[in-house]
Amino acid sequence: MTGLVLTTFDWVPDLPRGYVRDIRVRWALEEAGLPYRVAGIPFAKRDAQHFAHQPFGQVPWLTDGELSIFESGAILLHLGNKSEALMPGDDKGRSEALEWLFAALNSVEAASLPWTIMIFSGQDGDTPAWKSLDSFLKARLKHMEPVLAAREWLAGRFSVADILMADVLRLVDRFDGLSAFAACRAYVKRATARPAFAKAHADQLAHFAAADVKQPA
Repeated sequence: MTGLVLTTFDWVPDLPRGYVRDIRVRWALEEAGLPYRVAGIPFAKRDAQHFAHQPFGQVPWLTDGELSIFESGAILLHLGNKSEALMPGDDKGRSEALEWLFAALNSVEAASLPWTIMIFSGQDGDTPAWKSLDSFLKARLKHMEPVLAAREWLAGRFSVADILMADVLRLVDRFDGLSAFAACRAYVKRATARPAFAKAHADQLAHFAAADVKQPA
């Protein structure tokens, strides 16, 4: 299996480093031991080529031969179909991995992303909007807590569902949003203790740091 190319930004500011979503794909590729290379796309100027691969001007996308796949969830599903290290082979395990993969995106990240945007924009004060978003996220985490207290991984063994769910929760934890959810926090800790995550994280940081010298003062 050769020819996998992960495209991400050539550089980003300090704040999102370690959290740009190409880390999900890097992590999956490292878990599966699939050979790949990383290509950079300009952060500052997003041209027609960029939008041809990613219609929202975001990253990442994955090129696999003639295929070009955008959205981290779709990419993880594609890689899960290539490797049993990422997706259980039995029907029950695969079904569980798929439902939790989509739950991470549609139930948990749908609540955590606006919450995070409010923090990034400095609007996390004592306002009705913040209280509403904070309550919405906590309601989702309240449902995740007993699930993660009862199992090590979401689909019986580690899978793409855990890569996505752990990465979603990891950003919440960055802003101490898991302080009242011990099982969620422990889950993030054991997921990010995996060697594949450590390498993916270090590689992403090194990728962006290497471009710092090229940025205007």
